[in-house]
Amino acid sequence: MIRVVLVDDQELMRVGFRMVLGASDDLEVVGEAANGDEAVRLAAELEPDVVLMDVRMPVLDGVEATRRIVAAASSRVLVMTTFDLDEYVYSALQAGASGFLLKDTPPDDLLSALRSVARGDAVVSPAVTRRLLDRFVDNGRMAPRDASALDVLTDREREVLAQVARGLSNTEIAAELFLSEATVKTHVGRILAKLDLRDRVQAVVLAYETGLTAPGS
Repeated sequence: MIRVVLVDDQELMRVGFRMVLGASDDLEVVGEAANGDEAVRLAAELEPDVVLMDVRMPVLDGVEATRRIVAAASSRVLVMTTFDLDEYVYSALQAGASGFLLKDTPPDDLLSALRSVARGDAVVSPAVTRRLLDRFVDNGRMAPRDASALDVLTDREREVLAQVARGLSNTEIAAELFLSEATVKTHVGRILAKLDLRDRVQAVVLAYETGLTAPGS
């Protein structure tokens, strides 16, 4: 059973999400919060598998709540937003969220996303994340990071990371770099481990922040 905490300042939204999750045999709502402060407390108390987090809330927003929950390693976080280019979403991804979904996501897609996050996967495609990050790079609002953070990677691993940041799948990267898909998978795993990243979405963010990937590349 996948245990979920719902976080949204609108009770109607929580009711809707609870109804959707209640129709599934493998998902259980174990708690609800109306702001980020309550979310952090419940995550520590209940240790759910996934926190479904709104990003725009009073008292403590979903970005800071995500940062605290991820830092405590108590749960994984999936953020929900009304707009796919929401500035809060970019900040939430930086804070360690496992991806984001729009609030009007179809119920089946929401359930699938929660299951993916519970398994440790990212649920937003790198291609979608690229579009979000392109906007923030263009606006000069992305905080740059020292490119030396990538020094732990081999030349081949840097090549693979650059392809991941383009939004390519393992199969597509294999074709692009003339490697087997299994080899690409191994490289991606090593990249995540060496850079202490949770998933591919975090890898895309880092590739932008260090300048390995530029908008439109």
